[in-house]
Amino acid sequence: MLIQVILVIGVIAVGIFFTRPTGSDSHLALRRLFLGAFVVVAILSIIFPTWLTWFANLIGVGRGADLLLYALVLAFLVFVSTTYRRNVQINRRITQLARQITLAKASLEDVDPPTEKDEKRSDED
Repeated sequence: MLIQVILVIGVIAVGIFFTRPTGSDSHLALRRLFLGAFVVVAILSIIFPTWLTWFANLIGVGRGADLLLYALVLAFLVFVSTTYRRNVQINRRITQLARQITLAKASLEDVDPPTEKDEKRSDED
Protein backbone atom coordinates (compact mmCIF):
# COMPACT_ATOMS: atom_id res chain seq x y z
CA MET A 1 0.00 0.00 0.00
CA LEU A 2 2.84 2.40 0.84
CA ILE A 3 4.49 1.88 -2.55
CA GLN A 4 1.20 2.72 -4.27
CA VAL A 5 0.96 6.04 -2.38
CA ILE A 6 4.58 6.88 -3.24
CA LEU A 7 4.05 6.02 -6.92
CA VAL A 8 0.82 8.05 -7.15
CA ILE A 9 2.53 11.08 -5.58
CA GLY A 10 5.45 10.64 -7.98
CA VAL A 11 3.20 10.47 -11.04
CA ILE A 12 1.30 13.58 -9.95
CA ALA A 13 4.56 15.46 -9.30
CA VAL A 14 5.94 14.55 -12.72
CA GLY A 15 2.63 15.49 -14.34
CA ILE A 16 2.66 18.91 -12.69
CA PHE A 17 6.31 19.45 -13.61
CA PHE A 18 5.74 18.69 -17.30
CA THR A 19 2.61 20.82 -17.65
CA ARG A 20 4.30 24.00 -16.45
CA PRO A 21 4.31 26.60 -19.22
CA THR A 22 7.70 27.14 -20.83
CA GLY A 23 6.74 30.24 -22.79
CA SER A 24 7.89 28.82 -26.12
CA ASP A 25 5.72 25.75 -26.46
CA SER A 26 3.06 26.22 -29.12
CA HIS A 27 1.44 22.84 -28.46
CA LEU A 28 1.05 23.27 -24.72
CA ALA A 29 -2.70 22.55 -24.61
CA LEU A 30 -2.36 19.29 -26.53
CA ARG A 31 0.60 18.26 -24.41
CA ARG A 32 -1.37 18.98 -21.23
CA LEU A 33 -4.31 16.86 -22.43
CA PHE A 34 -2.10 13.87 -23.25
CA LEU A 35 -0.17 14.24 -20.03
CA GLY A 36 -3.38 14.50 -18.02
CA ALA A 37 -4.66 11.30 -19.63
CA PHE A 38 -1.34 9.63 -18.88
CA VAL A 39 -1.48 10.68 -15.23
CA VAL A 40 -5.03 9.32 -14.84
CA VAL A 41 -4.13 6.00 -16.51
CA ALA A 42 -0.91 5.72 -14.48
CA ILE A 43 -2.74 6.33 -11.20
CA LEU A 44 -5.45 3.80 -12.08
CA SER A 45 -2.78 1.26 -13.05
CA ILE A 46 -0.99 1.77 -9.74
CA ILE A 47 -4.15 1.53 -7.63
CA PHE A 48 -5.71 -1.31 -9.66
CA PRO A 49 -2.80 -3.30 -11.18
CA THR A 50 -5.10 -6.02 -12.49
CA TRP A 51 -6.87 -3.41 -14.63
CA LEU A 52 -3.80 -3.00 -16.84
CA THR A 53 -3.50 -6.77 -17.31
CA TRP A 54 -7.22 -6.98 -18.14
CA PHE A 55 -6.86 -4.20 -20.71
CA ALA A 56 -3.73 -5.83 -22.16
CA ASN A 57 -5.58 -9.12 -22.58
CA LEU A 58 -8.49 -7.26 -24.17
CA ILE A 59 -6.27 -5.88 -26.94
CA GLY A 60 -4.24 -9.05 -27.41
CA VAL A 61 -1.15 -8.48 -25.26
CA GLY A 62 -0.26 -11.16 -22.72
CA ARG A 63 0.59 -9.07 -19.66
CA GLY A 64 0.02 -5.54 -18.44
CA ALA A 65 3.77 -5.05 -18.00
CA ASP A 66 4.29 -5.89 -21.68
CA LEU A 67 1.64 -3.38 -22.69
CA LEU A 68 3.33 -0.76 -20.53
CA LEU A 69 6.69 -1.52 -22.17
CA TYR A 70 5.20 -1.18 -25.66
CA ALA A 71 3.59 2.13 -24.72
CA LEU A 72 6.89 3.43 -23.32
CA VAL A 73 8.78 2.42 -26.47
CA LEU A 74 6.19 4.23 -28.58
CA ALA A 75 6.37 7.32 -26.37
CA PHE A 76 10.17 7.28 -26.61
CA LEU A 77 10.05 7.12 -30.42
CA VAL A 78 7.60 10.03 -30.53
CA PHE A 79 9.89 12.00 -28.21
CA VAL A 80 12.96 11.30 -30.34
CA SER A 81 11.10 12.26 -33.51
CA THR A 82 9.76 15.54 -32.15
CA THR A 83 13.11 16.44 -30.60
CA TYR A 84 14.87 15.80 -33.91
CA ARG A 85 12.38 17.97 -35.80
CA ARG A 86 12.71 20.76 -33.22
CA ASN A 87 16.51 20.64 -33.44
CA VAL A 88 16.39 20.87 -37.25
CA GLN A 89 14.15 23.95 -37.01
CA ILE A 90 16.42 25.55 -34.41
CA ASN A 91 19.51 24.89 -36.51
CA ARG A 92 17.86 26.45 -39.56
CA ARG A 93 16.91 29.51 -37.53
CA ILE A 94 20.45 29.85 -36.13
CA THR A 95 21.84 29.66 -39.67
CA GLN A 96 19.45 32.39 -40.83
CA LEU A 97 20.36 34.60 -37.89
CA ALA A 98 24.09 34.09 -38.46
CA ARG A 99 23.66 35.08 -42.13
CA GLN A 100 21.68 38.19 -41.16
CA ILE A 101 24.32 39.22 -38.62
CA THR A 102 27.11 38.71 -41.15
CA LEU A 103 25.30 40.74 -43.80
CA ALA A 104 24.53 43.50 -41.28
CA LYS A 105 28.19 43.68 -40.23
CA ALA A 106 29.30 43.75 -43.86
CA SER A 107 26.93 46.57 -44.72
CA LEU A 108 28.11 48.56 -41.68
CA GLU A 109 31.74 48.11 -42.73
CA ASP A 110 30.87 49.38 -46.22
CA VAL A 111 29.39 52.53 -44.74
CA ASP A 112 32.06 53.11 -42.08
CA PRO A 113 35.28 51.13 -42.70
CA PRO A 114 37.10 50.17 -39.49
CA THR A 115 40.10 52.22 -38.48
CA GLU A 116 43.32 50.90 -36.97
CA LYS A 117 42.03 51.83 -33.53
CA ASP A 118 38.83 49.77 -34.08
CA GLU A 119 40.84 46.78 -35.34
CA LYS A 120 43.10 46.85 -32.26
CA ARG A 121 40.02 47.02 -30.01
CA SER A 122 38.37 44.02 -31.74
CA ASP A 123 41.61 42.03 -31.45
CA GLU A 124 41.64 42.63 -27.68
CA ASP A 125 38.05 41.32 -27.33
